[in-house]
Amino acid sequence: MTSSSSSASSRPVPWSVYVLAAGIFAMTTSEFAVAGLMPQLAAGLDTGIEQIGYLVTVFAVAMTIGGPALTVLLLRATPRSALLVIFAIFLAGNVIAALANSYWVMVIARVVGGVAAQAFFGISVSLSARLVDERMRGRANGVAMSGLMLGTLLGMPLATFVGGQLGWRAAFWTISALTVVAALLTLRFVQNPAPADVADAGAGSMRRELVVLRRPQFVLALVSSTLIIGATFSAFSFFTPILTDVTGLPAGLIPLLLVGYGAATLVGNTVVARLADRRTVVTLLAGTALNAVFLAGFALFAGAAPLALVFMLGIGLVGVTMNPAMAVRVQRAGSTAPLVNTIHASFITLGVILGSAIGSALIPHYGLRAPLLLGCALAVLALVTIIPALADPHLRGGTSSLPEELVAASARPTSGPATAERGDPGGRAACT
Repeated sequence: MTSSSSSASSRPVPWSVYVLAAGIFAMTTSEFAVAGLMPQLAAGLDTGIEQIGYLVTVFAVAMTIGGPALTVLLLRATPRSALLVIFAIFLAGNVIAALANSYWVMVIARVVGGVAAQAFFGISVSLSARLVDERMRGRANGVAMSGLMLGTLLGMPLATFVGGQLGWRAAFWTISALTVVAALLTLRFVQNPAPADVADAGAGSMRRELVVLRRPQFVLALVSSTLIIGATFSAFSFFTPILTDVTGLPAGLIPLLLVGYGAATLVGNTVVARLADRRTVVTLLAGTALNAVFLAGFALFAGAAPLALVFMLGIGLVGVTMNPAMAVRVQRAGSTAPLVNTIHASFITLGVILGSAIGSALIPHYGLRAPLLLGCALAVLALVTIIPALADPHLRGGTSSLPEELVAASARPTSGPATAERGDPGGRAACT
């Protein structure tokens, strides 16, 4: 490693990135709140549990489709201004949820919240990468994504606790308060990138951002992310019934086990963030291979409680925790532009939808172990889509120049400016 690389890797991640993580925490808490409030929502909205379950799907679909659309509308805004607009929209969605007097009003609230959440994820990941040196993007992405892990570990239990003690409306008011706090922190601490960085991200030009869709390695990166997250959520979505009905654990123990799973994701995210910059593809390969092993082991030994718990925690360590490495791969194969990263977030959400939906369809025919085997198969397919990236030194570790055709593209005004990103004198990160 060169001295410049050592210097870059030793710098602290800017405070702004931690503030972005706080925003992601609020968004994630809202996303998962419905799962912990199903009985209260069903009673309060005078409907059944199955209808409340659709609110989870509605939120995910709104994220997948509406997030990129909102990002397009905000392309000409500076990143901080775009984030503040998104906070306002997200706050409106949660206030509507807190005041909802019918199921369909709640559906509208979840659509509004889902659209805002996805746009926020994409722009936050884009901004976290552009606020640091190119050699620190994995760490910055990891810090931002810690908001996602903490949302699973603390946010969902918080919403469930508040809803159980004070009612489901209080849970959404609490999320609204978290949103206001995160917005004020963003207004105070988050800085826009230097003007050259804003131009480099393709601000204001959808065509400039979408040119990356023609790159095979970028498309492979999107497919990989969908499969990795699909593999994980094909298991995570059914942990509770598997652990109670197959493993035979008491229902009262499940919340503690899910907290343990959340803690494992936080640890895994920290480790992956440290490895993502210099060993991007190897980290993805190793983590996804381990996930396939853990999923297969869980399926085979779900009836043996000690082994089942080991494999469950293993999935937590190497499942969603691949996010920092996935983001770095997408940013190298594509760009750090907001729309590019929002599209990536939509493919991740698509993985959540596919893993849970296909797993649900398999259970009536093949039992509760079937989603685990599905996850193993998806992880193996993900490995197939990751392996081609080994041939590209830039994708593998960011240590080599971009392919000649991408350098040429970055020099053309229609494809991206010739100026290099701040902290990236070689211009490798500028490819938009």
